[in-house]
Amino acid sequence: MSLFRKSVFGCLLLVAARRSLNIPSMAAITRFEDIEAWQCARALAGDVYSICRRGELAHDFGLRDQMQRAAVSIMANIAEGYVRQGRRELIQFLKIARGSRTELQSHLYLALDADFVTNAEFSALQSSAEVTGR
Repeated sequence: MSLFRKSVFGCLLLVAARRSLNIPSMAAITRFEDIEAWQCARALAGDVYSICRRGELAHDFGLRDQMQRAAVSIMANIAEGYVRQGRRELIQFLKIARGSRTELQSHLYLALDADFVTNAEFSALQSSAEVTGR
């Protein structure tokens, strides 16, 4: 199994395990790296970078860069929101992260339509993006 598939499924398993064990998401968060959504966003960004390094997508600089920027923005906004001083600011940064996630999902459709990604890769990335947004 490729690194790409492992990180997507690893994130899905992490979410499922925490929910089945009724572990509260915010129970032991002392740093942004403890946030489940940030962990999933990190895996998603790694997968996006991996996909963007190969094939024709590597040469479509505009789409490649937009996909990478959107993926990075998701995890960066989750982290930045965590260190802000209030719940309102956290919520605002999470909304921005959600917008970046949706932007990435839209770019994935174009990558699929241009045959830059396979149907399986598209589905896996979309699933990972959905999990990140939960």
